[in-house]
Amino acid sequence: MTPFRLLISVLFVVSSVAVAQAKTVWVDDQLYLPVRAGAGTQFRIIENAVPSGTPLEVLETTDSGYTRVRTPKGTEGWVSSQYLSDAPIAADRLKRANRELEQARSELSTLKQQLSETTEQRNSLENAEASLSERSETLQEELQRIKSIAADSINLERRNRELREENQKIRNDLEVLTAENERLEASKESDFMLLGAGLVLGGVLLALIIPMLKPTRKTDNWA
Repeated sequence: MTPFRLLISVLFVVSSVAVAQAKTVWVDDQLYLPVRAGAGTQFRIIENAVPSGTPLEVLETTDSGYTRVRTPKGTEGWVSSQYLSDAPIAADRLKRANRELEQARSELSTLKQQLSETTEQRNSLENAEASLSERSETLQEELQRIKSIAADSINLERRNRELREENQKIRNDLEVLTAENERLEASKESDFMLLGAGLVLGGVLLALIIPMLKPTRKTDNWA
């Protein structure tokens, strides 16, 4: 063999070894993978229980179904090639599971935020409805006060008839307010406007009725 051919052969072997050393493979989806002293099951195990997903540095490959590798512990030995993978399968599955977990957590956080907003809206509507109910009770008390004043007036029968008519009108207004209260969720702003109109109407009615209920004093013409 000429020196030139010998040099080419040496360079080829060195380059092959360098390429083999630069490659990394992973233990496939097996529970444990033994590292043996030679390329075969007849050789003793020099490192046992290499777990799935462990990266191994490839030192040499053969056609016998075994690959010489270096483990993370620095052990050099032979493992069965059928249990090796060119990709970190277990690691990829773990990453995918972590991504799915993070996505689920994000969706859960969004749902909690939506639930909190819905609860706040419900509480706001309940508070508004309670306020309307209190104002309705105030109107009822005002009606009772008007009835009490009418009982002490001079023209009781006529006043009572007028007050009954006015009370019926106010009851109609209260029924309108009650119907508007039931529509609170659909149009809360309209309900507040209608209630305000009812209060103004009640005030006007009171302003008109109360002066009429005061008794008229007769002038004493006797000296």
